[in-house]
Amino acid sequence: MTTTTAAWLARLDSHAMEHGFHARLADRHGALYTEEDQEVLLVTFENAEDIRAQEGEKLPAGLRLAGREGWSQLCLYSEGTTWFRDDEVYAFFDDLVDDGFFDLFDRVLFFGAGAEGYAACAFSVAAPGAAVLAIRPQATLDPARAVWDHRFMGARRLDFTGRYGYAPAMVEAAERVSLIYDPTVSEDAMHAALFGPRGQHFRTPHVGWQTEQALADMGLTWPLVRAAALGRLDARSFARVWRKRHRHRPYLRSVLAVLAAQDRPYLRGLWARRVLREIDRPAFHRALAEAEEALDRESRALPPPLWHRQPRESGTG
Repeated sequence: MTTTTAAWLARLDSHAMEHGFHARLADRHGALYTEEDQEVLLVTFENAEDIRAQEGEKLPAGLRLAGREGWSQLCLYSEGTTWFRDDEVYAFFDDLVDDGFFDLFDRVLFFGAGAEGYAACAFSVAAPGAAVLAIRPQATLDPARAVWDHRFMGARRLDFTGRYGYAPAMVEAAERVSLIYDPTVSEDAMHAALFGPRGQHFRTPHVGWQTEQALADMGLTWPLVRAAALGRLDARSFARVWRKRHRHRPYLRSVLAVLAAQDRPYLRGLWARRVLREIDRPAFHRALAEAEEALDRESRALPPPLWHRQPRESGTG
């Protein structure tokens, strides 16, 4: 254990003495609970390295989110990417169930992304009736079920067949399961498909495999977590917050690149022109000019901009 890690763990111990508890679960996992009111409990799964990389107090990101609302918060953290496949983690949740811990709260939300999203789904079975919000979660990495996912070959030595194992089965007792993923990332889409209609599928095309970072950059993480925790996350509320992608330049550039790669000058031109209504960027001026030149060679043209079209004359009957 490095000095930095030891000092950080001591910081968690200090926090827990005033606000809840801190449990170290073998060498690679731990749990930090911060007690507030009993209306909502936010359960997050996070990577310890990411927590320590933050500025300030280096406490779990979920604690900052929960603190805005005065919610209680339980963070399970891992040293490295472990998918939380550890007997001591299982035993920890068993003890919470035996103690009736989750029954203390009116609402419980399990939240995580990627490997941590898998854990949010898998351990939600400990709190029947809880809600789950998972960003691009893996359903399992058991080769018998997910042989097509070659991204995490080292994780195949882990046991995904035992307790708290197959995430789609573990969410069956949840009140609501919300999955956010980019359907153009084939592996993420296939994992989401394993959850079937049990989950609400919120698709975020063209943000790539770092979906959670894109959502954070757009300022969408907290609104989505809050809506999910309060039982308000549905197709309409998601569509409302997802509109912010139209101001997110990496997303705008990603769509433009896809249309260019597909050699679709008409759609590329329409997209560039639509973006230029919101932001003035040289790349989109170039894309519009190139699309118009390509269409001109084909004796085609973009329609007149909507804001330049003459209003239709109304008939007199």
